[in-house]
Amino acid sequence: MRAVVIHTPGQPPQVGDHPDPVVEPGHTLVRVTAVPVVPLDLLCASGTSYFGEPAVPYVPGVQGVGVVEESGSVPVGTRVWFATSAGMAPGDGGMADWCVVRDDDVVPIEDRPDDAAVAALGTSAIAAWMSLTWKGRLRPGETVLALGAGGAVGQSVIGAARALGAGRVVGVCRPGPSTERARAAGADEVVALHDDPVAMTSLLSSQLGTGVDIVVDPVGGAAATAALQVLGLEGRLVNLGGSMADATTYSSAVLRSRSLQILGYTNNAISPDQRREALTAVLGHAAVGRIRVAHEVCPLAAAGEAWTRQAAGEVDGRLVLVP
Repeated sequence: MRAVVIHTPGQPPQVGDHPDPVVEPGHTLVRVTAVPVVPLDLLCASGTSYFGEPAVPYVPGVQGVGVVEESGSVPVGTRVWFATSAGMAPGDGGMADWCVVRDDDVVPIEDRPDDAAVAALGTSAIAAWMSLTWKGRLRPGETVLALGAGGAVGQSVIGAARALGAGRVVGVCRPGPSTERARAAGADEVVALHDDPVAMTSLLSSQLGTGVDIVVDPVGGAAATAALQVLGLEGRLVNLGGSMADATTYSSAVLRSRSLQILGYTNNAISPDQRREALTAVLGHAAVGRIRVAHEVCPLAAAGEAWTRQAAGEVDGRLVLVP
């Protein structure tokens, strides 16, 4: 089969022939129709992640969309989203013509939206939904601040907050295309990101006061440090990443006086049932345009270029490969 293959950790993949997958009991064979290139793919393939150096050669792709060709649990022909542990454990992922995944990691999906749109949402939208509901306990009418609002997680947070009944949704991101994506996702307002936490705090405070109920933070650093200052009484910050910086500074006085909560989230902590329910809810809203992530479709043959662009941050939305 054709596949994207990592031969050396830390080096871009190559597209070429790779052995066809073998279906074992408890697993499902999927004909892949769309697979996103996500930061986790690059992190796992770098050999520097906390998962350790991956066994090579292997096919990356921690998630994807496709059609079931063989399974003991899902009818043949079912359209599905799937997750893999490619790069985190031995085995191949979704950047290929076919992929074998555990039955628990397959989620049947409806016909809408299209495959590329589902792939663009994927785990980012699951994380956004669960951060707002399971961790953040969003209540209708509350104000949500989405950091990294131009990214896939940020766009998903904005759309999900809207769908869940938030009263006000504000995004924080860099000016330019990121701001345009955040507005298209449904943000009421977009605040320009500053790398200086003092300037960022001043800007957020002038626009939001201390009226934020939930911050969803995939970036850390100055943006998260400033966001903690605008949380109101019993406000919650849910962190699910550190793309800007690993460390965030908080004021003990602010934390205690407002009874704030700082919460951590990872998709690895939820059960297959939770993941299935979250994705099903997200795609229901996506089908009618409430939740969306800007994306660009590329052929599988251009995976090396897409990988390099993702690594350099030269992307305008999620890159989705189509075999």
